[in-house]
Amino acid sequence: MAAGLGTRMRSRRPKHLHELLGRRMLDWALDAVVPLGPSPLVVVVSPETRAELDGTLPGGATLALQHEPRGTGDAVAAGLDALGRFDGDVLVVPGDAPLLAPELVRELVETHRREGAAVTLLSIETGKPLPYGRVVRDAAGRVRRIVEERDATEEERAIRELNASVYAFAAGDLRDALARLEPDNAQGELYLTDVVGLVADAGRRVAAVRTTDADAAQGVNTRVELAEAAAALRERILRAHMLAGVTITDPATTWIDGGVEIEPDAVIGPFTVLQGRTVVRAEAQVGPHVVARDAEIGPRATVGPFAHLRPGARLAADAKVGTFVEVKNAEIGERSKVPHLSYIGDAEIGEDTNIGAGAITANYRPEMGSGKQRTRIGSNVHTGSDNVFVAPVEIGDNAWIGAGSTITDDVPPGALAIARARQVVKERYGDKRDE
Repeated sequence: MAAGLGTRMRSRRPKHLHELLGRRMLDWALDAVVPLGPSPLVVVVSPETRAELDGTLPGGATLALQHEPRGTGDAVAAGLDALGRFDGDVLVVPGDAPLLAPELVRELVETHRREGAAVTLLSIETGKPLPYGRVVRDAAGRVRRIVEERDATEEERAIRELNASVYAFAAGDLRDALARLEPDNAQGELYLTDVVGLVADAGRRVAAVRTTDADAAQGVNTRVELAEAAAALRERILRAHMLAGVTITDPATTWIDGGVEIEPDAVIGPFTVLQGRTVVRAEAQVGPHVVARDAEIGPRATVGPFAHLRPGARLAADAKVGTFVEVKNAEIGERSKVPHLSYIGDAEIGEDTNIGAGAITANYRPEMGSGKQRTRIGSNVHTGSDNVFVAPVEIGDNAWIGAGSTITDDVPPGALAIARARQVVKERYGDKRDE
């Protein structure tokens, strides 16, 4: 369910579309159910989120529209309408639970089927003061109903078993109960939680799977909770990489998005941020103080400190990008080095080339037409300090570039290019100015 606007986020952006570790909150929630192979898979959305989500969800997912925010019961009814005459088990998962684990959802579904329940809910037993509905049981321990915190009595608020808003329903029982919902509560909405009581009152079986992991199903309603969920996801991601053979020297200062791939024996230094679809190959060393987004770092390559790899940066094996270097949409060949203080954008650099300090590929040249132009630097090229390559320009293999040169024309293989004014020294110039 992803139809709520999340007004407590204080944002014009619907809360399910806020990002954590490079992915939308809804995408993380879907990760908990997609491994179970649900078919059909329906995502309930609001008019405000429909356009942005359309065509961006996992294969086979369809959108169901909740036209007005009339509560969680109404949202599930919209999703059920999209299922047509489906008569199996219906899994309901909130779209604002990015920490929900597939293993826990699988346990819920297996319990539901094993016990032949009409509804099975996930509950949390925790000492945390979470503002969730309370699971009310009778003297025999059977689940009788769920009461939302704002509708609960003082006695009910003291209950420590909380509703996690994750359910498995028998479709027929769910349809019957939804048809009987009334907005008789503090919000004046149709609560999905009331379905539990209706099913229990009808004599049908209600089961529950309890967890003591409060983070597992914790929802996100504020920016504070968004940051807390991101921190928890970060720990999961870092732990998974370390267990897979990656060295992360300071996990406390390292942030790695969920879509990043890192091969064994890579080393990630402190204060490193790897974003998007970045790939780090085996034995590469990245950091400290490196930011990389949608970049590829080849085997045994080194990046940093204080380097920025922007989308499309690709480093081949044993390449080096050093201190205060920015690379964007550029390829750096095997064993080639850009050691320090340079900008390499929209460029191709061959093998065994050394780029001197202060190099800039000037990739925008209006007289050459629209769009960025490319710089091509061949293999075994040696450039001096403070070179500017004004694209489009091509530097041949084994060429040399004199320090301080601004290169505007192609340089043939093996040639030396010098493009700077000759030094002029005027003796006693200062003395004459004082006269």
